[in-house]
Amino acid sequence: MRRQVDFFFGIGSRYSYLASTQIERLERETGCRVKWRALYAGALMRHLGMTAFEQAPPPSGQYDWDYRHYDAACWAAFYGVPFEEPKPGVSTYQRFALACVAARRLGHGAAFSKALFHAVFVENRARFDNAVLAEIADRAGLDGAALLGLIDDSETERQEERNIADALAAGAFGVPSFVCEGRLFWGNDRLVLLRDFLTRPDPDAYPRHAR
Repeated sequence: MRRQVDFFFGIGSRYSYLASTQIERLERETGCRVKWRALYAGALMRHLGMTAFEQAPPPSGQYDWDYRHYDAACWAAFYGVPFEEPKPGVSTYQRFALACVAARRLGHGAAFSKALFHAVFVENRARFDNAVLAEIADRAGLDGAALLGLIDDSETERQEERNIADALAAGAFGVPSFVCEGRLFWGNDRLVLLRDFLTRPDPDAYPRHAR
């Protein structure tokens, strides 16, 4: 049986984008199955009372926007993938999460999420109205009109809230977070640990995450 990894991600997260570019390779090389679970990271952090991104000045250098752009560009170079800083004013990330959940309900969650990441961090689009979301969906192999019909559906909202609840229950405090068999791996840079956990002969050497 293939081992399942829950991938909790947010479209507005640079590090979620970077991690997403490595998912196919991770599945191919480890035999795992990755379940793409979109959420709005702002809501996740508010549940925990975390406001690091809203503080001025930021509590540490890792939250400084200039550093995060530099760091993401370094990771993109390491992975050999394109990266563009999102244009200012793209503030529909909560709706993006709902769109990704809606796409998953239509059976194409991963394909649509990849296409939306590409539009934000590679194509560097500035506008994401319904017409653009439908276009991205069509390009990813979905029915754009069907996607739009599900974005504001109450069941889509409920499933996104379930993603947040499950991430919190697993101990996640940000995105991207990977959860597998009681182990939590937070951040794009922890993919090396996840890969090792999935491939080593003694996975029990990794402690379960206390939460």
